[in-house]
Amino acid sequence: MNEAFARKFGLGDDPVGKWMAMGDSPELAIQIVGLVRNAKYSGVREEEPPIVYTPYRQYAGVGTMTYYVRTAGDPSPVLRTVPELIRRLDPDLPVEELKTMEQQVRENVFQDRTVGLLSAAAAALATILAAVGLYGVLAYSVAQRMREFGVRIALGANGRRIRGMVLRQVATLFAIGAAIGLVAALGIGRAAASLLFGLEGNDPVVMSAAAALLGAVAVVAGVAPAVRASRVDPAQALRG
Repeated sequence: MNEAFARKFGLGDDPVGKWMAMGDSPELAIQIVGLVRNAKYSGVREEEPPIVYTPYRQYAGVGTMTYYVRTAGDPSPVLRTVPELIRRLDPDLPVEELKTMEQQVRENVFQDRTVGLLSAAAAALATILAAVGLYGVLAYSVAQRMREFGVRIALGANGRRIRGMVLRQVATLFAIGAAIGLVAALGIGRAAASLLFGLEGNDPVVMSAAAALLGAVAVVAGVAPAVRASRVDPAQALRG
């Protein structure tokens, strides 16, 4: 049995030698001969279940069996030799679904990998839409304030100060959006933690990288409107 089984039924740290029953049988006819560490069973994301391992020779109705072969190096050459070895033992025994442990794990999390890929694509699209939307809002805001910028330049404001005004507006929009986004991401990450394998729902490095990326996008989206605002002709802006 594994450690989870021993813990579930309160068998202690050394259950070897004790007796147990299976199914509806009231008779304690099965002796425990070993305790093994917990191991994943049917899914890498699932908790290790309580398991009892029984000798296959004690069962007459075994239909299929799965063997794991440990290798010291690359398992690929071993895969090619296994069918021949089995054929020597029993020519009528079929060998199917040969795969490495890495391949088995990859197949087990295929759905998670697909969801992750789609999520990454959606995130990239959202980033592009955010950049386009931010650029559109800033461009419209600058166009609405052309007369204001013209007056400021006529009164002595230089291009650097005008660009700073526009970029401060970008920073304000980014700070508000980033604060809302981080709060939402923390909540969603906590809720999605059970769906992830080998990852954390709230990774500080990922959060920081995402904030830095969106900050760079915001700056790039705000540069063009800021430059356009700093080059306004006061006379033309006032006539407009």
